[in-house]
Amino acid sequence: MQRFILSKKNFITLLSGILIVIAFISKLSFGNVDVFHWALIFASVLGVAPIAIQAYQALKVKVVSIDVLVTIAVTGAFLIKNFEESAIVTFLFLFGAFLEQRTLNKTRSAIKELTEIAPQRALKLMENGKFEEVEIDEVDVGDILLVKTGARVPVDGTVLTGEGYINEASITGESVPVSKKKDAQVYAGTILENGTIQIVADRVGEDTTFSKIIELVEEAQDSKSETERFIDRFSKYYTPAVLVFGIIVWLVTRDIELAITILVLGCPGALVIGVPVSNVAGIGNGARNGVLLKGSEVINDFSKVDAVVFDKTGTLTIGNPKVVDIEFYGNDIDEVLSYLASVERESDHPLAKAVVEYIGSTKPHTVKNTEVVKGGGIIAQVDGHRVVVGNVALMEQEKVPLNEKVREDIAQFEQKGNSLVLTSVDGELKVLMGIRDQIRPGVKEDLQKLKSLGVKSLVVLSGDNQGTVDLVARELGLTEAHGHMLPEDKSAYIAKLQAEGQIVAFVGDGVNDSPSLAIANIGIAMGSGTDVAIETSDVVLMNSDFSRLPHALGLTKAMANNMRQNIVIAVGVVLVLLASVFFSEWMNMSIGMLVHEASILVVILNGMRLLRYKLSD
Repeated sequence: MQRFILSKKNFITLLSGILIVIAFISKLSFGNVDVFHWALIFASVLGVAPIAIQAYQALKVKVVSIDVLVTIAVTGAFLIKNFEESAIVTFLFLFGAFLEQRTLNKTRSAIKELTEIAPQRALKLMENGKFEEVEIDEVDVGDILLVKTGARVPVDGTVLTGEGYINEASITGESVPVSKKKDAQVYAGTILENGTIQIVADRVGEDTTFSKIIELVEEAQDSKSETERFIDRFSKYYTPAVLVFGIIVWLVTRDIELAITILVLGCPGALVIGVPVSNVAGIGNGARNGVLLKGSEVINDFSKVDAVVFDKTGTLTIGNPKVVDIEFYGNDIDEVLSYLASVERESDHPLAKAVVEYIGSTKPHTVKNTEVVKGGGIIAQVDGHRVVVGNVALMEQEKVPLNEKVREDIAQFEQKGNSLVLTSVDGELKVLMGIRDQIRPGVKEDLQKLKSLGVKSLVVLSGDNQGTVDLVARELGLTEAHGHMLPEDKSAYIAKLQAEGQIVAFVGDGVNDSPSLAIANIGIAMGSGTDVAIETSDVVLMNSDFSRLPHALGLTKAMANNMRQNIVIAVGVVLVLLASVFFSEWMNMSIGMLVHEASILVVILNGMRLLRYKLSD
């Protein structure tokens, strides 16, 4: 029976409202007092039923909820035959709950929009050589799928044949279509605006980037910040306190109507709902704009951030470096380059990819006993030769002699802003390469926006040589620049800033910088929704879009301000209502409940403003 009544709560609200209208029409238009009273009695009994059930369920778990206060107040009004008050209060309370749910559902629109565009079917290549439409659950990793113009990409995959332009707004928040050709990565939920492509499925179902985004945003919206947890604890004690206060007022004044009015006016509804609605709306805005905030706890720290620390490669720079300078030492250079290419193919580091791309196709060699030296490079055995590839520090560690000519070349390369890759074979230096990366377009302007939002320090930490890092810092106007940094050096530097009392955000690629992402107050991953980025960081900037960073910071500041505004509104309304009971003649239970429900709608609408938040230029 309880479940049935609660399932019909909206219908009960409507019926209660109709009965109240009938009551007043019968009295004001026809002077029929009997119909007036009986309509209000039925409205009161009908309206209080779902509220009383919710109060009973709360008391079973030892919680004195708002429903308990309203049930006691309505029952008291009914017993003293104030049917007008009891009927109107129950209707307003139920109608307010209905409006709350409707508006809260709207704040969750980001999740709703995402789930509605999740692909349901796919064109799969069958054994007979034809493409047939199948349910998305029937697609496995390795299957070949056909995507036509206007269709959604069903899975994360790699383009096999064809080309076209894909709208990746559901993943990155950027509506400008991206060109896709052979070997390009595509993501589930994105739209092929023109062209036809065949893809091989790399990740399907819950493993796709799209599904992970939905999961992440759902978890973030359902999580509770420290502010919310404090308000929950506060409400746990505040609501019983209101009940006790109402009883004390009745004992002192013997005015039961005054005591009942206090119970209604003291309800902390706006306080309880104000912070969650800001949280949900803000996280929804971020999801639509390529910013994933991993939990509401992030918001408070990020909004107060003092220093933002950046990795260089792939963060401030594009992450697609090229070999631009090279020097050879000794003989058999072609053979050395083939050794070097074989070793570098073992690594997915951006500098290694640049080396392999520069050398091109060479004779492959068997690489054995590969040892990755953290922050240094790679040591391996190739055809019986000890090949060392890495920076100057690794060469010195391996006691590879660097003569005066080499030292001069190294200095010149560093002055040009190059990252250095040295190669030695059997303890003899053979190749010096200078590799440069391009600074991301628009990064300087984005960094200025961070400063205008109150960030005091912008710092770059890199494993590159100091000369390269200084050039980047000068060009971008950074506060500090530190080179020759190993992963543990970066995390130690962040810990030092924190020890000085600063709130620190670290921006990295989510792979090599996981210690720094973990130790920072806010870890921000530049990544196209990779597993590591999503799992390691507090914030993910989708598609490695640096321009989302100022929006993310501005959004968290707006969310924090919005939460504070809602708390002030909620507490202020309760104080004004309670004061009005004692110091005015016009305040009664019905007016109090109307103002109370209006305050709930005000904080919800205030929170919903975050759905439209945009960082002003």
